[in-house]
Amino acid sequence: MKITIANLYPDLLNLYGDAGNITTLKHRLDARGIECEIKTFSLRDEIDFSSIDIVYLGGGGEKEQLTVLKRLMEIKDDIIKYAEDGGVLLGVCSGFELLGKTIKTKGGTFDALGILDAFTEYNDTKAIGNIVIESEIAGTVVGFENHFGTVKTSCVPFGKVLSGTGGNGNGYEGAVYKNVIATYIHGPLLPKNPSLADYIIKKALEKKDAEFCLDAIDDTLENLAHDYAVGRFLK
Repeated sequence: MKITIANLYPDLLNLYGDAGNITTLKHRLDARGIECEIKTFSLRDEIDFSSIDIVYLGGGGEKEQLTVLKRLMEIKDDIIKYAEDGGVLLGVCSGFELLGKTIKTKGGTFDALGILDAFTEYNDTKAIGNIVIESEIAGTVVGFENHFGTVKTSCVPFGKVLSGTGGNGNGYEGAVYKNVIATYIHGPLLPKNPSLADYIIKKALEKKDAEFCLDAIDDTLENLAHDYAVGRFLK
C-alpha cells in the first residue's frame, strides 16, 4: 500500500509552521509501515490528480493567495473532479478560502474554486489566538487562528467552537464536504491532533481498500500536547 501526498505551492502557502501537517502525515504512515510519497508542486507544474491520495493547500498572505488562485482557476475542472470523486483534501487558512465560491478582500471580490458552498467576507477586525473546537470527525481539536475573513457556508461545519472565535461567524469553524476538510486552524493543525491526522489517512486508504484497518500507534507525546492545550484554553 502506498499513499501519495500533494503539497500544493508551499513556496507561497506555508504560514505558521503548517508544513508540519505534511510531516505529521508522513510520520504516521511510516510508523505503520505504509509507503508515503510527498510530491511538492510549484505554480507551473502539471498535476495528475489521479495519482494523488491526499491534497494539501496551506495558508498565505493575500498577495500569495491571489497568485495561487489564478493558477487554481486554470486547473479548476481537475481539482473539482478530484474532490467530487472522494479525493481527500485538507485546506488550511487561505486553503479554506480558495475552496469556496468567492473571496472578498480589500482589493475586491474574486471567484474561487467552488468546491465548497462557501463565501469569504473581509472583516476589519482580525480574529487571532488559540482555538478549541469539538468536531464530529476528530473529537476535540486544538490550534491557532489568525484571520480577517469570515466564511459563510452551508456545508457541515468542521466543529463547534469551545474557545476562540472560529471562522464561520456563528460559533462554528470550518467546513466538511465529502472528503474535503477546510479550516482556519493553524498551529500546525495535525501534530496536535493525531485523531484528525488518522481520519485523513484512513479516508485516503479506504479509497484504495474499503476494508483497510488502520493500526494503532503510540500517541503518548501527541496526546500530552493535545490534552495540555485543551486544559489550558478551556479553563
